[in-house]
Amino acid sequence: MTKPPRIPTQPLLGDVDASIRSRARRRRDPTQPQLPLDPMPARIDPCLALLKPRPPKGPQWAFEVKWDGYRLAVHIAPSGVRILTRGGHDWTDRFPAVAAEAKRLSVSTAILDGEAVVLDHHGRSDFGMLQQSLGGRGGKRMSREAIFMAFDLLYFDGHDLTETDLASRRHLLEGLVPPAGEDAIRLSEEIDADGETLLRIACEHDLEGIIAKDRNSTYRSGRLGDWVKIKCVQSDGFLIVGYEKSKASFGGIGRLLLAARKGNELVYVGGVGTGFNERSAGQLRKQMDELIIGKAAVDTGRKRNAVFVDPKIVAEIEYRAWTHDAKLRHASYKGLRDVADEATVYELE
Repeated sequence: MTKPPRIPTQPLLGDVDASIRSRARRRRDPTQPQLPLDPMPARIDPCLALLKPRPPKGPQWAFEVKWDGYRLAVHIAPSGVRILTRGGHDWTDRFPAVAAEAKRLSVSTAILDGEAVVLDHHGRSDFGMLQQSLGGRGGKRMSREAIFMAFDLLYFDGHDLTETDLASRRHLLEGLVPPAGEDAIRLSEEIDADGETLLRIACEHDLEGIIAKDRNSTYRSGRLGDWVKIKCVQSDGFLIVGYEKSKASFGGIGRLLLAARKGNELVYVGGVGTGFNERSAGQLRKQMDELIIGKAAVDTGRKRNAVFVDPKIVAEIEYRAWTHDAKLRHASYKGLRDVADEATVYELE
């Protein structure tokens, strides 16, 4: 039985008729006089999902689809909208539809956390299509096809929500971004299902995987385990260290030669020869030929018709497993990661 609220014996304030005022946690920002409580932060480092082989169990875990795109934060203020990448780069001009939709939301100030994606005709996020819409790695094209899947609310009408539990943040987000929308900003909905069942269904529909989030957790920057990702297939970033020539392949690329990090060194992890189309291969070949070096940055073994490049380009590679000698199995090229997205390179243990 719920206990009745305790009635305080002393008034909360000396003058019971005086209005109740909360005390600001920090000094008011003079450039934001409309905010009575928390100044709007210029940037918040994102909470990142920790990779796990199986979904966690327990009633505190909420599940969503894992989106395959660029992590973004949409900052809404009276002065305008800013769209920042995970690394803090301003990409507002690259997502005009998202910026325009953000201005139409019924809120004065907010920071939305989410993922920019392009959906295929099955409604699945496709990283390669997103990259093409932006003009490829290093491209400056505006993407009018991209939509923003919002999954968290970090700041709302003058209130910093990062110390608030996820369940409360989601409640506010769902009031701001209603589900089942068709606009450029859409809600990444929680799915009421057992984690194992949801993962199986996601994999049957060729999705990348699922995300599990602790409903009781506050928003903590970094990869601390409050959010967990479970993938149907592995997909990680690897450095391109060269390519093998082929007259019969798109862009003349027979295979990309790839490397991962191991401590402060790079280690060759094999190659990938599938996943290209004529356009992506041509763009990739042009970028690699600007980075040609005389000697391989890592030991790739003996390769025929190999061209070695300075390892500065990070490719997103999908693969099924590792061989016993630490080489990628059934690898497929998905696209290039951008520096602004803080592209991470796979770390070998």
